[in-house]
Amino acid sequence: MKQIHVNLKKGEMKLKIENMDDLWCLSNIIEPEDLVRGKTIRKIKIGESDQRKVNIVKKTVFIEIRVENTEFHEYSSVLRVSGTIIEGPEDIQKGSYHTFNLEPGSVITIIKKQWLSFQVEKIKQASVETKKILICVLDRGEVCFGLLKKQGFSLLSEIKGDVEKKADIKAKTGNFYGEVINKLYDYVERYKIESIILASPAFWKEDLMKNIKNDDIKKKITLATCSCSGKEAIDEVLKRPEVKNVLSQQRVAKELELVENLLDEISKNSLAVYGLNETEKSVNAGAVEKLLVTDGLIQKTRLNKTYEKIDQLMKSTESMKGSVNIIGSDNDGGKKLDGLGGVGAILRYKLNY
Repeated sequence: MKQIHVNLKKGEMKLKIENMDDLWCLSNIIEPEDLVRGKTIRKIKIGESDQRKVNIVKKTVFIEIRVENTEFHEYSSVLRVSGTIIEGPEDIQKGSYHTFNLEPGSVITIIKKQWLSFQVEKIKQASVETKKILICVLDRGEVCFGLLKKQGFSLLSEIKGDVEKKADIKAKTGNFYGEVINKLYDYVERYKIESIILASPAFWKEDLMKNIKNDDIKKKITLATCSCSGKEAIDEVLKRPEVKNVLSQQRVAKELELVENLLDEISKNSLAVYGLNETEKSVNAGAVEKLLVTDGLIQKTRLNKTYEKIDQLMKSTESMKGSVNIIGSDNDGGKKLDGLGGVGAILRYKLNY
């Protein structure tokens, strides 16, 4: 996510969405009563309604809406933000309904009466956080290494092996694989790599995996398929679902750790509570160190118009120097927390009721 303009005194943030993780982030930040403005496509009627022929055309317009609902379509890479129009061109009726279909590349301004610190922090993380992912594209006698950046990749090196005659393939690839693996180990150490995407046409990636003896390195590797080799193949790999999954898994791992910590404290009957009523009591007592809320509960309460209580829980936690953590319901940690009512808290001290 790119921060184009920030003025928290006026409650404004202008942002450019860059990837799917940005959409997920915004789905938990944009709330009812927020104002969202930006360019959008709107159907415009040309001609009076009492005329025989009324043309409807699609037009790019700049409008501002008061948000009523958000809906994240994960598999279509679109975040739908709906509400009533409060500002726009003269030929668009104020008070009419409109939906922004946000996707990577969209630029919007979000205006809030109050930005919570966890919301500002999530925007900052999405803006500056670069995942340490190494991309290794392998072919019969060629390998290319790239380091994932927020936009595209940085080419680290290209190596060509000496694989020519069919009869010599086994011996030559053995030497070549050794060189590739050494380079792989070097980059993991040098750049503190968290994940590796190993891609190739045909069976070369599986062949290389058999030669990697370091289990810690193996655990970092996700296999992918590409149709070509060299740096052109890295461009192809960046569009593969495996890259999206690795990015998502890193977020999921952090969320799962939080939930497991909560469950551990619950099992010890110690510094944890769960469910809305118990969590609310702990928040009001100022005992909450970490509040955990699933995005599923947030979406559910927004739909049934009971979100105000969840919103107040998060605001009260922050006002008492606790941290707010949004957990995705689409992962194991979120599913476990949803089984406990979608909300829980790790406490600073145990309460005696």
